[in-house]
Amino acid sequence: MDEAGRRVADEDLLTIGRFARLSGLSIGALRHYDELDLLRPARVDRFTGYRAYHRDQVERARTIGRLRDLEMPLDEIRAALATDDPDVRRAVLTAHRDRILARNFRLQFVLHQLGQLIDPTKETPMTSAPPLPPEVDPTTRRALAVGLFNRVWQLLETADRTQEQDDEMVHAAHASRYHWGEVPMHERKNLAIGEWQCSRVYAVLGRGEPALHHAQRSLDYVDADPDAAHWLRASSYEALARAHAVAGQRDEAFIWKAKAAEELAKEPDKDDREIIEQDLATLPI
Repeated sequence: MDEAGRRVADEDLLTIGRFARLSGLSIGALRHYDELDLLRPARVDRFTGYRAYHRDQVERARTIGRLRDLEMPLDEIRAALATDDPDVRRAVLTAHRDRILARNFRLQFVLHQLGQLIDPTKETPMTSAPPLPPEVDPTTRRALAVGLFNRVWQLLETADRTQEQDDEMVHAAHASRYHWGEVPMHERKNLAIGEWQCSRVYAVLGRGEPALHHAQRSLDYVDADPDAAHWLRASSYEALARAHAVAGQRDEAFIWKAKAAEELAKEPDKDDREIIEQDLATLPI
């Protein structure tokens, strides 16, 4: 490839951080899928070890994420994506659907039996009380949180957004944060990430006060977790720096930027460092 062609190819490559945001997959998941030969990066820098992905790989990554949200095992995802034969792919998906149906029938039976044990004589009551919202299982909650999070990033990267798109961006960020709050405790770190995204949305819209509020809430969740990763704390500091900058508080913005850089230096994972470094480089100060 000549030099001009190499420059064009390089321009089509995405850092692992940007690719993660566009695809909705975590850094850890991308590394895992690389190890499993399910989703290889287009390039790995031989000096730094940084992974880079081609834009054409985003759709495959999103497909993997969607199938994982549907609880499909990784070996079956590999089988589905390894073929261009629609009949083979349909057979893999059908087999997974049949397992889900069987589990669903079993759960319906269990629910019926439990209802009989609780009160074998009582019929479904009629009540004048306002209906409660439907129960949403944790898997669906997480899928909603991830999907809305990804939608926010699509909107953030949309040029010349309309007022309606700005409104959608705000509502989607809050909805994503809400659903993260309803998933199991082991995913509580996502509360900090959800608050961070809310802060970023308001910062992009030039609204300093809510950007500061959600940045501080992000840090509150980090402070409440003694095992919080350095990159997560650094991202909360970055959000506070950005929010203070938008609010016109330049000195405070520099203070939080310095704290973010100091915390980021403690992060051992180079891929996680890269994401926050890119965010710090775009601070409006």
